[in-house]
Amino acid sequence: MSVAAELVDYDDVLAAYEPVMGMEVHVELSTATKMFCGCANQFGAEPNTQVCPVCLGLPGSLPVLNEAAVESAIRIGLALNCQIAPWGRFARKNYFYPDQPKNYQISQYDEPIAVNGYLDVPLDDGTTWRVEIERAHMEEDTGKLTHLGSDTGRIAGATTSLADYNRAGVPLIEIVTKPIEGTGERAPEIARAYVTALRDLLRALDVSDVRMDQGSMRCDSNVSLKLKGAEEFGTRTETKNVNSLKSVEVAVRYEMRRQAAVLQAGGTVTQETRHFHEDGYTTAGRSKETAQDYRYFPEPDLEPIAPSDELVDRLRSTIPELPWLARKRIQQDWGISDEVMRDLVNAGAVELVAATVAHGASSEGARAWWGNFLVQKANESGVELDALPITPAQVAAVLKLVDDGKLSTKLARQVVEGVLAGEGEPEQVMNDRGLALVRDDSLIQAAVDEALAANPDIAEKIRGGKVQAAGAVVGAVMKATKGSADAARVRELVLAACGQG
Repeated sequence: MSVAAELVDYDDVLAAYEPVMGMEVHVELSTATKMFCGCANQFGAEPNTQVCPVCLGLPGSLPVLNEAAVESAIRIGLALNCQIAPWGRFARKNYFYPDQPKNYQISQYDEPIAVNGYLDVPLDDGTTWRVEIERAHMEEDTGKLTHLGSDTGRIAGATTSLADYNRAGVPLIEIVTKPIEGTGERAPEIARAYVTALRDLLRALDVSDVRMDQGSMRCDSNVSLKLKGAEEFGTRTETKNVNSLKSVEVAVRYEMRRQAAVLQAGGTVTQETRHFHEDGYTTAGRSKETAQDYRYFPEPDLEPIAPSDELVDRLRSTIPELPWLARKRIQQDWGISDEVMRDLVNAGAVELVAATVAHGASSEGARAWWGNFLVQKANESGVELDALPITPAQVAAVLKLVDDGKLSTKLARQVVEGVLAGEGEPEQVMNDRGLALVRDDSLIQAAVDEALAANPDIAEKIRGGKVQAAGAVVGAVMKATKGSADAARVRELVLAACGQG
């Protein structure tokens, strides 16, 4: 039977059941080193080159807590309106899996760093939905397995599995919501909006690059159905490692329809983890463990955490304005439409434009560069906009060169390309490439005279009053000067030379 044939119509699901959701979001922190050792925390290195006895779990090695990771965890908790625990311990979460070198994970169990918070999530219709936060706790990430020989890239059907332990021990924050109820038909939308808002908040905190495509932010979506009017929750499933905002919405909707089909056929939903497939469906993974299965006990090799009130107050002062409130204020300041703002948000350009304006550029000019030319360059390179090797200060410097009449927009693009290629600061690129606009009329006049001499028939037409023919001569001059002449001034000199000035 096909996947689609096993599903209940979405409206029929809502007529009989109420969805209950829970989101578990894992966020890798962008600290310089790992959680419990001094190994570099950097994405994309050669496999197994960022490892040591501690993160490999070798006998006799001892963990040392990363202070910066603890401070990031506290800032995340504060931004989520959580209570910060005055005292807490790490625990060992025991399980065997090839990507966990120690056969246990150092995590927090019954004493998390942050508890009982909330996030007011903005929705597309302008309203907000409050998502209650149960906890945010610290732990270490696992390694990464690559399965070869299977059609899906999963272990089923694979002939070889490769383990890369570079990621093992990377600082990780898990943010767990309380049950999200009462969403009705908007459940998938609210799930996506929550993860979107959380991603934007974490980026504003500058604690993670939140790259879902690289796994630095991963969402596990829990979904269950209960009969209309019932008090007891249904059995939940947990769809693991959903790696895009759209996929979060799709996974929730799919599980609602799939579970309804199981229940209406007289079956029972199995408590299990499920894999999300980019084609838009989930498949069974493994039965879901309980806390007892992990045999938690206090980590004996780490001292308890006891953040002082002074530390918490200092970190509280670093919490930025909520990104969506900042965008609303910025939109009003810039005087742009909702549609333009939405395009900038979707491109990941808002903060970059704002930073460019802060360096002296106009908002219009900054939007034009980040929202068009640089978006194109990011797409060509297959990277996020903020990963391009150019800063807001450098874009502002390019805009100033244009405003000062030293560059045309066309030449400015070549300067930006030089900056992206690592050739230096904008003015240096302009000078090294010889791109500065020529302002010396004698030099331009010489190029005009040469172009007119090479095109006597066109020159005659211009002298006869057909001034539109000057475009061909202007083009020849611009080509000869490699675009460094001011086109408007070239046209003036062409017309003057032909008696039409």
